[in-house]
Amino acid sequence: MMLGLLLAHAGVEVLVLEKHADFLRDFRGDTIHPSTLEVMHELGLLEDFLKLPHQKVHQLTVQIGDVTVPFADFTHLPTRCGFIAFLPQWDFLNFLAEQAARYPTFKLRMRAEVVGLLEERGGVVGVEVGAPEGRLEVRAKLVVGADGRHSVVRQKAKLPVEELGAPMDVLWFRISRRPEDSPAVMGRFQAGRVFVMLNRGDYWQCGYVIPKGTLEEIRREGLPAFRDGVADLAPFVRDRVADIRSWDDVKLLTVLVDRLTTWYRPGLLCIGDAAHAMSPVGGVGINLAIQDAVATANLLAGPLRSRAPALAELRRVQRRRWLPTRVTQAMQLFIQDRAIDPLLASGRTPGIPWIVALAQRFPVLQRIPARVIGVGFRPEHVRTALDS
Repeated sequence: MMLGLLLAHAGVEVLVLEKHADFLRDFRGDTIHPSTLEVMHELGLLEDFLKLPHQKVHQLTVQIGDVTVPFADFTHLPTRCGFIAFLPQWDFLNFLAEQAARYPTFKLRMRAEVVGLLEERGGVVGVEVGAPEGRLEVRAKLVVGADGRHSVVRQKAKLPVEELGAPMDVLWFRISRRPEDSPAVMGRFQAGRVFVMLNRGDYWQCGYVIPKGTLEEIRREGLPAFRDGVADLAPFVRDRVADIRSWDDVKLLTVLVDRLTTWYRPGLLCIGDAAHAMSPVGGVGINLAIQDAVATANLLAGPLRSRAPALAELRRVQRRRWLPTRVTQAMQLFIQDRAIDPLLASGRTPGIPWIVALAQRFPVLQRIPARVIGVGFRPEHVRTALDS
């Protein structure tokens, strides 16, 4: 959606295909980081964007046992917004769609699922689409696969994937929220468990991290035991865990960490999770994908106004985004392997890591993880315009 907006902003004719009838999905990240808010400013949309109901988080804290420890302070970042904005991703997508619709070269088609690629002379020239009225063909100078961790586009293109592994999965469910509840995002590490609660207005979207492959074991222990575990982690919702009525209310989000070794073919490019599925560690997946979109628009808007991009031009997108992708995933894997996996395996509440304790003692050090999480390793800036 961001790429569609940026290309339309640059005068490129673009069609965004969305297989669902709306954007309402629980399995979407809710964090809009300072780097993304900077992009919104560069597009002249920040003021209107911040009118959407959202929650500002200026500092990230982690609760380890009964101790709450600050570890990332965003207020000193060299960006206009020194905070993370939390809002449902469907609100963000609707906002982008509304802004993009102002451009005559932008079109969005809902209930249009890509089911295949159109290929001629060794290159991709479009997609085959399943729609309510039947199969359609859509031809394009460039097909961009931005269809997530289970990308149909990258599967059909037979692009090589490097699997990096993840030791955990996440169980997603809802618990009702009351006005007297704290508005803050809540996360807790305790007794071999990791638990996150996202404020979505009238309910909490809860993420219960489990060792990969243990869902059936948890189910065998029974729903009452699961509810008790939730209540132990978040005692203030103990009288509401009955909101989890059955296992049908608990959805499994399979965590994947992988990346394509080659993101492109003639006529085709993958970006975002379709090119590099991210761990939920740090909540940076959305923002890394948006940086991909900005870089893609910056590099390809000019060629796309008149012709199909050459293979070398597609290669430049991967080269531009390769280092920040690899470095970010390396840090996520380090945290998964050195912190989350041992915690889940031990069944014990961990001590405060020395690096977190150091950041607590010397608050200036909290600017380092804030920079990594909030801005990233290669922030992109909007350089597309009608006259570019």
